[in-house]
Amino acid sequence: MGKIYKNFYPQIYELFNLWQAFGKASKGRRSHPSVAAFEYNLESELIRLRDELRDETYLPGGYRSFTVHEPKRRKISAAPFRDRVVHHALMNIIGPMLERKFIFDSYANQVGKGTHKALDRCTYFMRRYDYVLPCDVRQFFPSIDHEILKTILSNTIKDESAMELIRKIVSSGEGVLNEEYDMTYFESDDLFAASRPRGLPIGNLTSQFWANVYLNELDQFVKQKLKVRAYLRYVDDFVLFSNDKRQLNEWRNAVIDFLASLRLTVHEESAHAYPVWRGITFLGFIVFPEHRRLKPPKGYAFRRRWRHFCSMRQEGKITAEKLRAHAAAWANHARYGDTWNLRRKVLNSINS
Repeated sequence: MGKIYKNFYPQIYELFNLWQAFGKASKGRRSHPSVAAFEYNLESELIRLRDELRDETYLPGGYRSFTVHEPKRRKISAAPFRDRVVHHALMNIIGPMLERKFIFDSYANQVGKGTHKALDRCTYFMRRYDYVLPCDVRQFFPSIDHEILKTILSNTIKDESAMELIRKIVSSGEGVLNEEYDMTYFESDDLFAASRPRGLPIGNLTSQFWANVYLNELDQFVKQKLKVRAYLRYVDDFVLFSNDKRQLNEWRNAVIDFLASLRLTVHEESAHAYPVWRGITFLGFIVFPEHRRLKPPKGYAFRRRWRHFCSMRQEGKITAEKLRAHAAAWANHARYGDTWNLRRKVLNSINS
C-alpha cells in the first residue's frame, strides 16, 4: 500500500494558496469579464472562498458547455471562475501527493511530461522493439465512473474534509457528458447500472488530473502484474511494445479484461499488434522508428485556422503579434516531425 495523507485540509483554504490559485486560474484570461469582476474584489472574493471552504459550505456552480470540432468533436464544459480558483487551490495541495504514485511513462498534465516527451519516448521504444500494440479508451471522459474514482482517490487521501470537497467537485459533473456516452453493460451489471453517476467535464483542471489518476490503475496493472517493460500512456492513448507478437496479443486480452473493472472499453477494432516499421498514429503524428510525419488532417486544420486568424487580423480583432504567435505555436509543434517542407509549403501557400 502506498503512502496516505491526512490532516492537510487547512492548507487548501489558506489565503496564500488561494491567491496562488487565482494567479494560475487567471493566467492569460485577465480581460475576461468573469475574471476581471473577481479580481476587482479580489481580497473579499478570496476571503469568501476561504470561509466557505473552512466551514465546508462551499458548493460548485453550474457549467457552461460548448462544442469544439478540432482536432475532433468534443463537448467542453467550463466551470465558473471562482470554482476554477478552488480547483487550482485543491490541486496545488493534492497534485504532488497523487503524482508520486504515477509511473515514469505516464504523460500529460504534468510538468515536463507533455506531448513531445511522449513522442520521444514512443520513438525510443520503436527503435528497440519489433512489434507495437496501440490502444485507446472509448469515450473516456464520459465513461469515468464517479464511485470508482472516489474510491481510488480515497485510497491515498485520508483527510475526510478534503475528500468531501473532492466528492462535491466530482458530483458537480454528473450528467454533463450524458449525451456523449453510449451505455455499456459489464458482467454482473443490473438494470440500475445505467443510472450510475459518470463523466468528468472536459475543461476542468481537476478532470484532466483525475483522468490520470483513474488510468494510473491500468498503468500499475500493466507494469506490476503483466511486467510490461515498454509501455507508455498519454491520457487515454496507450502503447505496448514487445519483440513477441503473441505476447502482445495476450497482454491485449488482459488489458481489456482489467479495463472492464474500471467500467472502460477500448476501440478493439484498432487494438492489434503489428510490426513497428508500419508506423503508429500517436498524438497527431505518424511515428516511425527513424522519422515522424504530421497527420495530414493536422496540416489542413491549421490552414483553416490560419485563414480565420488572417481574417480577424484584417478586421482588427487581433494584433499582428498575436497572428505571429499562432503561426509560431503551430510551427513549434509541427517541427517535432519531419515537416520542414510541409511547414514551408503551408505557410507560403497561406501567405500567397
